[in-house]
Amino acid sequence: MAGDSVVRAVLFDALGTLVHLEPPAPRLRAELERTTGVDVGAEAAERGFAAEIGYYVQNHMRGGDEAGLERLRDDCAAVLHDALGRHGLERAAVRRAMLASLVFTAFADAAPALEAVRAAGAGVVVVSNWDRSLPTAMHQAGLGDLVDGIVSSAAVGRAKPAPEPFLAGLRLAQVPAAEALFVGDSPDTDVAGAEAVGIRAVLVDRTGAARDAIASLESVPSLF
Repeated sequence: MAGDSVVRAVLFDALGTLVHLEPPAPRLRAELERTTGVDVGAEAAERGFAAEIGYYVQNHMRGGDEAGLERLRDDCAAVLHDALGRHGLERAAVRRAMLASLVFTAFADAAPALEAVRAAGAGVVVVSNWDRSLPTAMHQAGLGDLVDGIVSSAAVGRAKPAPEPFLAGLRLAQVPAAEALFVGDSPDTDVAGAEAVGIRAVLVDRTGAARDAIASLESVPSLF
C-alpha cells in the first residue's frame, strides 16, 4: 500500500477508527435510576438511544457552534425522552443522563499509532463527521494531546465524503494532498472521499474481513 510520495501528515477519522462509543444504553439506565430513582429497563434504554443516535447522525451538522450544539442536544434529548416512553421523567433529567452516558474510549492501537506517526516526523490531524465537541471527545479518550489539529464536519459546514473536511485537514496539516495519507473505517465516507481530493487513503478493518485494508492502526507507519 505504500506510495512513492513522502507522507508529511496522516489524517485520521475518529469514530470507528481512533475511538469507539462505550455502550450508552446501560449507562443511561443506570444514570437515570441513580438520579431520578426510575428504572426504565434495558429494552427502553436501548430503544431510546437507538432513536437518539439516528436523529443525531441526521442532524449533527447543526452543532457547528455552541448555541447550535445546545439546541441539537435539546432536540436529541427530546427524541430520547419520547422513545423511552416514560413521560413521568423530566426531559432535563433525561438530557443530563444522555450526556453522561456518551463516553468515548480510544481503541488500544490508537495512541501507539499516533505516537509512532509523530515519531516518524509526520503531522497528525483528525477529520471526522462530528459536532463541534469533537476536541472534547478526543481529550476524553486520552488522544487530544497526540494530535496536531482537529476538524469536525459541523465546524466546516459539510460532512465527509464532501471535500471540505478533507481540505480543511490539509490546511491544518500544512501539506498538499499528495503528501498526506487518510485512515478511516468507511470505504465510502473516508476512503472514497479522501481519494476524490487526491489524498491516498487506507481502510482500517479490525475484523480482518475487508480486502485491501489494515487490521490495526499500528500498521500505519509502515505505509510511508
